Amino acid sequence: MKLNEIRDNPGARRPRMRIGRGIGSGKGKTGGRGGKGQTARTGVSINGFEGGQMPLYRRLPKRGFTNIFALKFSEVTLGRLQTAIDNGKVDAKKTITQEVLVASGLIRRIRDGIRLLGTGELKAKVSLEVTGATKSAIAAVEKAGGSIKVTPAKLTEAKAKKKSAEKAERAVKATPAKTTEAPKKEKSVEKAEEPVKVTPAKTTEDETKEQ
Repeated sequence: MKLNEIRDNPGARRPRMRIGRGIGSGKGKTGGRGGKGQTARTGVSINGFEGGQMPLYRRLPKRGFTNIFALKFSEVTLGRLQTAIDNGKVDAKKTITQEVLVASGLIRRIRDGIRLLGTGELKAKVSLEVTGATKSAIAAVEKAGGSIKVTPAKLTEAKAKKKSAEKAERAVKATPAKTTEAPKKEKSVEKAEEPVKVTPAKTTEDETKEQ
């Protein structure tokens, strides 16, 4: 090797951007600086705006929804489990729990649980404890002479609180509001007292007139 043959590693230096060298270069005309104002006006189309017409994304029908209470599982296939057993990362003689699968490196984290899938072939006789499993996975484990215990996943504390709050809100909306009516006053049966006549006291002038 000679001094004039020394080169940087591929990707160590990026070639500089040559602007203003024709439209075909991708940086011609304005040189990457854009237009003068909202793409220099006249017939501009930004973010699907159609001039006040109902845009396409609103004209198309909507289907489905996103379930905010859906549980997220970490998935493990039978083939990957058998490979881990063959490599000695998982001991088939002991009970394989979710913590064992994390420690072996088959999955990064448990999330809301671990789901066993029936993809691949399982030859070893194993005893599994997972959150969920497909029918084909359960059949394959039992066919190999092993056993599988499926414990249903539980909602996390945050999701459980949110779900109970939503349920309470729906219950409040469903119950009709009670009208508060003032109790009717009972008619009084008591008789009204008669007015008492008051006679004015006689003065000294009245007494002299009578005499």
